[in-house]
Amino acid sequence: MTPKLFDENIQRWANRLTKYLDQVRSLLQFKTADAKATQDGVLLWDSTNKYPVVSKDGEFRQIVLADGQCFCSRTTDVTAAAADTAYAITFDTTTSSDGISVSGDTITFLHSGNFTLSFTAQVYSDSSSTKHFWFFPEINGTNATGSTMKTSIHDNELTTVVSRTALFSMAKNDTMRVMWAVSDTNGWLEAFPAESFAPATPAATLSIVRVSQ
Repeated sequence: MTPKLFDENIQRWANRLTKYLDQVRSLLQFKTADAKATQDGVLLWDSTNKYPVVSKDGEFRQIVLADGQCFCSRTTDVTAAAADTAYAITFDTTTSSDGISVSGDTITFLHSGNFTLSFTAQVYSDSSSTKHFWFFPEINGTNATGSTMKTSIHDNELTTVVSRTALFSMAKNDTMRVMWAVSDTNGWLEAFPAESFAPATPAATLSIVRVSQ
């Protein structure tokens, strides 16, 4: 083989190798059952849970993808049948959802992680007596300890908005319901219709964003 032909063969081989590496070098290796996180920075694909993981401090930790956000609202009034009784808010509109399922009054987290929840409610008084409102989350059928938000109003036809943002750690398939109660049924969560100069006002909204695994 002449030097020139040898050089041309090497060049063609190098070109094929470069093209091949371009095709496969970005693919992650699959995480097997016996994979060990003995070295930090090993990136693998967890095919069971369908997300990438990276080794850190002796364990594989999930790399959070865009699988965990939701925005839902209640577009009609929410009333209580009885005073001092907790009810779950049913959300009737979901404008954005990824990795979180909303069905009536139940929110299901399809992925584990730490989630920021931002809740608002528009409370309304239909008489001049004082009314107390309570709001709190119920997780997997149990009231979340120390989570209650309380407000009081008394003026007739008074409207005010209450809100809170909190961080919750949720496991895969955990469920949540947003509970509320009022001390007087002349108070409720009010949804106002649109005006010629402003869109409609929901009675309650809930925004959820996963911030970490």
